Amino acid sequence: MAPPFLALLDSEPAEDSVLDALSRVTSLVVKSNQAVPNHLNRYILVDDASVDRDRVIAALDDGAEKAIVPLTLAKKLVGIVPASRLFLLLDAANVSAVPDLLRNAVCGVLLKILEVDIDLIQSISAFVGSTIYVLPTGNPSTSLIMKLAAIGASLVIPVQQLTTDATSQTQIHVGDAFLAPLISDRSDGLFPTVITSHPEGGKALGLVYSSRESVKESIVSGKGVYQSRKHGMWRKGETSGATQDVVQIRMDCDSDSLEFRVVQHGAGFCHLNRPSCFGDVDGLSALERTLKARLANAPEGSYTSRLFKDNKLLRAKIMEEADELCRAESKEEIVFEASDLIYFTLTRCVAAGAGMGDIEQALNRKARKITRRPGNAKPQWAPGGENPPQAAPKKPIMADAPAVDADEPICMRTVDLATTAQEERKRLLKRPVLRSDEMIAKVKPIVDDVRERGDAALLYLTAKFDKVQLETPVLLPPFYPPPSSAAGKYHLDHAVKDAIDIAYANVRKFHAAQIDGKTLVVETTPGVTCSRFARPIARVGLYVPGGTAILPSTALMLGVPAQVAGCEQIVIATPPRPDGSISPEVLYVAYLVGAHAVLRAGGAQAVSALAYGTQTCPKVDKIFGPGNQWVTAAKMLVQNDTEALVSIDMPAGPSEVLVSSVPQNAMSTLKEARVIADDDSHPEFVAADLLSQAEHGVDSQVVLVGVALSDAKLAAIEAEVDKQARALSRVDIVRESISRSLIIKTQTPEEALQFSNEYAPEHLILHLRDASILVDRVKNAGSVFVGPYTPESCGDYASGTNHTLPTNGYAQQFSGVNTQSFQKHITSQEITKEGLERLGPVVATLADCEGLQAHANAVRIRLGI
Repeated sequence: MAPPFLALLDSEPAEDSVLDALSRVTSLVVKSNQAVPNHLNRYILVDDASVDRDRVIAALDDGAEKAIVPLTLAKKLVGIVPASRLFLLLDAANVSAVPDLLRNAVCGVLLKILEVDIDLIQSISAFVGSTIYVLPTGNPSTSLIMKLAAIGASLVIPVQQLTTDATSQTQIHVGDAFLAPLISDRSDGLFPTVITSHPEGGKALGLVYSSRESVKESIVSGKGVYQSRKHGMWRKGETSGATQDVVQIRMDCDSDSLEFRVVQHGAGFCHLNRPSCFGDVDGLSALERTLKARLANAPEGSYTSRLFKDNKLLRAKIMEEADELCRAESKEEIVFEASDLIYFTLTRCVAAGAGMGDIEQALNRKARKITRRPGNAKPQWAPGGENPPQAAPKKPIMADAPAVDADEPICMRTVDLATTAQEERKRLLKRPVLRSDEMIAKVKPIVDDVRERGDAALLYLTAKFDKVQLETPVLLPPFYPPPSSAAGKYHLDHAVKDAIDIAYANVRKFHAAQIDGKTLVVETTPGVTCSRFARPIARVGLYVPGGTAILPSTALMLGVPAQVAGCEQIVIATPPRPDGSISPEVLYVAYLVGAHAVLRAGGAQAVSALAYGTQTCPKVDKIFGPGNQWVTAAKMLVQNDTEALVSIDMPAGPSEVLVSSVPQNAMSTLKEARVIADDDSHPEFVAADLLSQAEHGVDSQVVLVGVALSDAKLAAIEAEVDKQARALSRVDIVRESISRSLIIKTQTPEEALQFSNEYAPEHLILHLRDASILVDRVKNAGSVFVGPYTPESCGDYASGTNHTLPTNGYAQQFSGVNTQSFQKHITSQEITKEGLERLGPVVATLADCEGLQAHANAVRIRLGI
């Protein structure tokens, strides 16, 4: 809840007693060049629109709660500074100039006004839709604070008009200003007050009562002062010594009760000499208390005493537990190892005189930072760094590979299937665990925002995530050729255009052959004719990853089958480039496939727009296409919403994996390839196929299944992998993914194909003698590439097959995208009188059996029985 007032620190110095009192109940509004003590909560006020936005960000990084900025500067900060940290500085005259985009990108407004007009402020509040702070020119009063609180607004009071002395005509007591909107619902006029522990993260210590006098004394003195219902004013610890330092006083959302956040001294808050009236503390707070007691009382030479005094021993335990946590796999193992690590970490803190309160304050400071660190590991922990952690002696085959030296050969690990235990074989087949519930919870607010606010939400989210300010989210035909005014921006290289034309022709030819155009007609019983026929899905949405990437291949793989199937409306969604444009390659494909609209949006917001429709984006019936974990989770969410009535192309893959820059995969961004090779294979071909998948990302899964490979052939393949990898621009990515990849040795093609069928890979590449004959034995795969001259990259772009394929083992149940993915099948039946005479009694009997009398009557009435 917003405080009832803010204090504006002007150029004149303020009394320390006033600043200390203010620190307990509200925040200061200060200029960016004003220095204030760190314990004071502060809002940064920037009234000069020419100030560089980096100065504002630096102030927020330095701990300021919020920034109050003018309209022009706010536009530069949208999408960089979270809405919860940004206030607009306005006067009554320029409120109407605030666009929708900004109204939704800030959490409040500081309104400079000559005189307070409650009706005007209320209308402005309704317009901006967020918290209003009012800075008038006159003197403050408790009645003014109450009037503003009644409409959800708060007053800004210059510090020079605040005092810790009695309220006068020109100054108001800090306590009176804070208590102005507080209303007791008790006959004695007291306020229920919850006491919580600041060092222990707000754990409840007890319940007391406060009066206006006791609260004002606490605000000024910084000590816990309350109102006893029997004995009057109660200064906590005055006789027992269990005093309190008050850190913060807050009122609840109904303005009828209080919370005092305190640092409790002595035996504790409770009169029974316990920390809390609600019993002993638990969790991290209890652990901290225990460690502090052990620090003071641990017997000399005991394990606990050694931990506190021997830095080398404690460091070794922390390093040991951190390593075990990194290697833990199950939820139970992770929780167990994390608790051990926290124990030794808190031991380190207590030994240094720090506690949970200090840690929480540090975390709060980190949470407030706008500027993010690159996130790179320090050299000693980075792959190839100095003194990397030693690998565990018994590491599972598919566990993370150890760090690799740049001078070491780029090679895969080898496993002989004949000597592999059953448990290890299961590890080889294991996929990452899907954590879809976590990602769905993250995307739901985005999806809901677009569903409720349509284009306004799309424009806001595009500015936030893509850093692009758009006037409209949707482009309409014609998409090619570009208008002469934009020819430079949308220039399409002739060689690329020709390549797209050839790829389009091949993909169209193959997908046109898949059309289910004939009606299936079967007479099941004389006079009973059943039929089945296909119809196109009317409206389809095609998600094409984009932004800085250029991905016309995905637009082709989704757009061509939609066009061939005869879909009435094709909407392509793709993130805009930094200048707001869409790549000319994707627009050219949109032209070829007859797209009806291009939505310039990405992520969950694009999926939501396709599912529900907006003012400019048509609603679709089915959504296709790959994307990152946000796109995947949004597709899963909308397909289960009956309001959306939308389906998706395939089940979603794991949400933990990294984003790949090439759109091969509608399930996840983890790339999968299985190459089966025998002694007749070409080492350079095999290596090239392995690397074409390994370069997608460090989590790519690449496996060579060798069939009776000789040592010489295996060595030649490994040498080619190392040689070709070093010549690639993405060699660092390849080095990581190859170190996690496998060579699996088998003895026969049958054994190799059995393993492949169990894995159900996205891509299966056969470098085998008589490869075309062995295709009949493939049961599970997204797409198969047969023979030495069939690189997987041809299927990615131009051979004619579709590259949107199932991963994560879903090839056991699902096909890749094809023409029939864009069709639905309808059945019909036609029965003659004679047919009904034959079939009717059977239907009536079954209906009677199920107790559905009306079903049976529908037959009997026609037959007169």
